[in-house]
Formats: sequence, structure tokens, C-alpha cells
Amino acid sequence: MVKVILGLKGSGKTKRIIDLVRTAAEEDKGNVVCIEKGYELTYDIPYSVRLVRVPDYAFGTYEFLKGFISGMHAGNYDITQIFIDGLTKAVTEPLDGRLEDFLDWCESFSEKQNVKFTMAITLDEGAASEGVKKYM
Repeated sequence: MVKVILGLKGSGKTKRIIDLVRTAAEEDKGNVVCIEKGYELTYDIPYSVRLVRVPDYAFGTYEFLKGFISGMHAGNYDITQIFIDGLTKAVTEPLDGRLEDFLDWCESFSEKQNVKFTMAITLDEGAASEGVKKYM
């Protein structure tokens, strides 16, 4: 399952991610991972959640992020949920078909590996393509 939270800057996407991460940490029996764009969530999410900060790694492309997620999961099959706060800030590629391809890849990965994805994307809902909207 892939769920996308869309909105412009200041619309409350990060707050929603924090709430969802907290709920997952309390209720989910597996391991929860949160990939964040900076260093803001350190004190907002439970210590049991694996926090990955984008500046600590050489993020930049969707291909890198696919490899990163695959590697994390290969090292820990108990990961059941992955949250990404600020996907379009973590990946610096333009918002074109590559975003849709990445979301489709996440959906395929989710089905095969039983991992749920929730992502916050800075984008006006009205400007989103149908390929992105289907994950809302």
C-alpha cells in the first residue's frame, strides 16, 4: 500500500506524518522507518522508529532511493512501514513521470514485501497528475 499526502508548504503534511508515525510505532508489530528531509523530527517521533536523515546520505535520485529502500529492507525483513517526509526535497529530480514511476515501484515493492509506504509531497493537489492522485 502506498499513501501520498499532498499539500503546499505549511499545509500540515509533516504534522500528519508525525501523527501517523506515532500511531504506527504504538500499533504495528514490525519495525517502522521514517526518512526525513532534515533534522526536525528527532524529538517528535518515538525512539523505537528508525529515523533516517536525508542529509546524512547522498540522496538525489529516485533510483538511489529505490536502492536505499531495498538495502534497508534486505538488512531488516521486519520493516513493515516506511514514512518519507518531504519526498520532493529528498529527491532533487524534477516532478515528471519519474515521480509516478517511483510511486508505482513502491506499490510493487509493497505488494511483494508487505511494506506500507506513506509519503508527504510538496505539491498542490490540483497540479498532481492522475498517476500521483491514485495514491491519495
